[in-house]
Amino acid sequence: MNITRENVDALNAVVKVDIAKEDYSDKVDKILVDYRKTANIPGFRKGHVPMGMVKKQYGKAILVDEVNKLLQGALNKYLAEEKIDVLGQPLPKQQDEIDWDAEKFSFEFELGLAPEFNVELKGDKSITQYNIVADDKMIDEQIERIQKQYGKLVSQDVVDAESEISGAYTNEEKEINNTVTLTLDKFKGEATAKQFIGAKAGDVIVLKTKDLFEDDHDLMHALKLGHDEIHGLDIEVSFTISEINQRELADLDQELFDKLFGEGQVKSVSEVRAKIKEDAEKQFVQQADQKLLNDVTEYLVDNTKFDLPAEFLTKWMQTAGEKEMDADQAREEYEKSEKSLRYQLIEGKLIEANDVQVTMDDIKNHAREMIKGQMAQFGQLNPSDKELDDIAARVLSNQEEARRISEQLVSQKLLSVYKEKANLEVKELTYENFVKEVYGDK
Repeated sequence: MNITRENVDALNAVVKVDIAKEDYSDKVDKILVDYRKTANIPGFRKGHVPMGMVKKQYGKAILVDEVNKLLQGALNKYLAEEKIDVLGQPLPKQQDEIDWDAEKFSFEFELGLAPEFNVELKGDKSITQYNIVADDKMIDEQIERIQKQYGKLVSQDVVDAESEISGAYTNEEKEINNTVTLTLDKFKGEATAKQFIGAKAGDVIVLKTKDLFEDDHDLMHALKLGHDEIHGLDIEVSFTISEINQRELADLDQELFDKLFGEGQVKSVSEVRAKIKEDAEKQFVQQADQKLLNDVTEYLVDNTKFDLPAEFLTKWMQTAGEKEMDADQAREEYEKSEKSLRYQLIEGKLIEANDVQVTMDDIKNHAREMIKGQMAQFGQLNPSDKELDDIAARVLSNQEEARRISEQLVSQKLLSVYKEKANLEVKELTYENFVKEVYGDK
């Protein structure tokens, strides 16, 4: 067997594989002998079929199969030994119909080569690293929510702005009849809320569904309809009030502190505020980190310049997926995925340059912490090591889940690299201002 490579340019090459009779004949002959022992051909006892007949019936199929196996194995070995960094998979070049009666065969494959490039993390332009803080307004609002949650309901005769109103939405045509409890701040317009002010139990309020809530999911919940039914829904519904209550705020006392944080863990309002601030800012770190990861990714893709073997990759995409695509579909798919492919190559360089590694122990420990957090949400605060290990083993037996965790850990480790080496400018702001700056004032 002989394998040669010709570089077309820096991003494309052609590999030629020549296979001679001595490369495959012994293997083919051995399989034919085995076939002869088990062949079931009318007129002959098993094991006594003439070899000529076995060759005639099975020889070409076995030859084709063995040559293809030999070809694939040799090509993979060659790429590994030569350390050729390819994109996609080698594509067989079209050739005239193969003469399988010949003793020598030649096959050619097109290769798309990974480009050579350098990644510079510390550019001239700085990237914003957000430090999100919980301000007094946010803490006050969270304390009030807690007081409402643990407070008691007091019956009211008429609706005011702070009321909790129980009742039923109805519409005969759409067969809507759904009982809910609502607060007026959920409605999109002030005019809707004003319709309720001063109403009593038994009163019926007629509402238009169009623009009733800021979020369509609230309308789905209110009317108990599916997403498709809600989309563009513009009808009138009646809301019949059955009960009106006001939530009396719970006292900020030791009994409440113990319910929230465990007995004796927090002993004053100032400690409650500090705890809320600490917990909120831990959650904000995740959002700020995700924003930083997205921004650094965008920066690297925009500022790391290299060419790709676009024509090869487009051709490869035509047959790489579950469904074959025509040339136009493949071109469109390449354009959609080019940015992602560029970042994969950049990420690979950064992983290698910074020795980013994720071990099986890293994956197991991450799975354990994830499970521990989930169990804590259901009141299981002290699971045993055996419990955690057993559940983690079940989780990681799912290869897709193990891969997802591994990718998360790689992203976390790369984020640490970015924080250490990229040109970052720290900006401190409240969560409200973070949302306005990053997502727009909604």
